[in-house]
Amino acid sequence: MPNQKPREIAAEVLLRRERGADFVENLLDAALAPARLAPADRGLCQELVFGTVRWQGALDWLIGRKAPGRTQKPVLLVALRLGLYQMFWLGRIPDHAAVHETVETAKRMGCGPQAGFLNAVLRGYARERDDTIALLAELKIKEPARGWSHPQWLWERWQKHWGIEPATRLLEWNNSPPATYARVNTLRTTAVALADTWRAEGVAFSPCAWDWTGDDLVFRLDSHPSLAELPSFRAGGFYVQDPSTLLAVQMLEPRAGEEILDLCAAPGGKTTFIAQRMGNQGTIVATDAHADRLALIEQNCRRLGVTGARTLLAGELPAAQTFDRILLDAPCSNTGVLRRRIELRWRLQPAELVRLAAAQTRLLEQAATRLKPGGTLVYSTCSLEPEENHAVVQQFLCAHSGFRLEAERQLTPFANGVDGAYVARVRRDAPARK
Repeated sequence: MPNQKPREIAAEVLLRRERGADFVENLLDAALAPARLAPADRGLCQELVFGTVRWQGALDWLIGRKAPGRTQKPVLLVALRLGLYQMFWLGRIPDHAAVHETVETAKRMGCGPQAGFLNAVLRGYARERDDTIALLAELKIKEPARGWSHPQWLWERWQKHWGIEPATRLLEWNNSPPATYARVNTLRTTAVALADTWRAEGVAFSPCAWDWTGDDLVFRLDSHPSLAELPSFRAGGFYVQDPSTLLAVQMLEPRAGEEILDLCAAPGGKTTFIAQRMGNQGTIVATDAHADRLALIEQNCRRLGVTGARTLLAGELPAAQTFDRILLDAPCSNTGVLRRRIELRWRLQPAELVRLAAAQTRLLEQAATRLKPGGTLVYSTCSLEPEENHAVVQQFLCAHSGFRLEAERQLTPFANGVDGAYVARVRRDAPARK
């Protein structure tokens, strides 16, 4: 798509997604790779795609008001969503420009016969702008799931768990663009030196701290050139990582000279932070179920200067090998990171939680067999769901009397201002001294 405009690329990506081709993030990456777009146009294209998917529920409600009971063809549905998103969520685009560009894009995509209907719907909403804005605000109160564009079942779960006000804040969080955070890699540099380098590179940043991170470790990157092209990035000065992911390593409490197993380790954010906490003194075995994901761990270890870490496929660990500490960052529903996983809210189903909990329990059982007596096992997820978190740990403890829970913690966006995460630290009893 080398000569296309951002709206055309966005429309084609969304159409492919509507036809079930792939996750929208993957489709967008593939579409932007050959496109010769200026940075501003690239940003607009991403905003159109991600914003339209995030607000799909509310957008479809608007469409349904003008065409009740009518099923739209995929290309027309995409065009309607794109036009309405620009009109009511992107304030910098005038209505007349949004309507014109959307109709022209739809025509080029073979939607000519429906152009009149599309034009009529969008212009009708342009005339009713103030009333429509009021209706959308009212919808958030009367029907939060639809107004905040989430599946009804997720809203019902969350408001039952935490109450209406926290659950509403979670819906709002999921629809906000995620911040970019950088962890200082002290194996390569210091916070002071990295800050000086960033200033020279044109990076605007702000120091951040939470009780599990301390000071001089995490910075929010407020604006920056392409991260992959920054000399400080290529030199391994930092790793892009949400602060919530650091809690698991903090609770693992890795120490120099220990043997540590990091299960489900890709892409390596926690592995490299473990090495950083150990000062590169000790042994880390990082495993994953997929060989291509092991390559990501190795790449990050090289860039960040991690030594003493080796990668293995999950089934290749020697049968008798045990470890002082084990981190199991289990595959999960990802409900704590829905603002980063743009499309996941529309794909996740309630039955998936049951399947995931069973798989997580099996992984925890397997991890426990690798733990030395007196050793520490940390179980973590980026889920907000009790079935995947506390319930999994409790089921494991009930079946294994030789293990005890030392600590557990749930981070939530509305309480902690970071992605959702759950961490539990379990210790295996040491043999009694004679």
